[in-house]
Amino acid sequence: MTKVNAYEALYIVDMSKGEESCKAVVEKFKTLIADNAEVTAVNEWGKRRLAYPINDMNEGYYVLVNFNAKTDFPAELERVFGITEGIMRYMVTRVEA
Repeated sequence: MTKVNAYEALYIVDMSKGEESCKAVVEKFKTLIADNAEVTAVNEWGKRRLAYPINDMNEGYYVLVNFNAKTDFPAELERVFGITEGIMRYMVTRVEA
């Protein structure tokens, strides 16, 4: 039996490529997470000012996704975040129930 844990993924999407590109990246990750885990909540915080400039940009599009998944999925999710163009920062953390 594989253990299932609660996680949350917060990621910031680069908005410099335009609205369509930003929405495409958000949809890509919503779909990826939904296909591999049970999504409990999706919170699109929207366009926000960054605490400090990242790649000379001051704003990004924030998305928080809460999900339940097997223990091996978060590592794969982080791998995909890392190689996806348009992701400025990401963080996947395990949430204690």
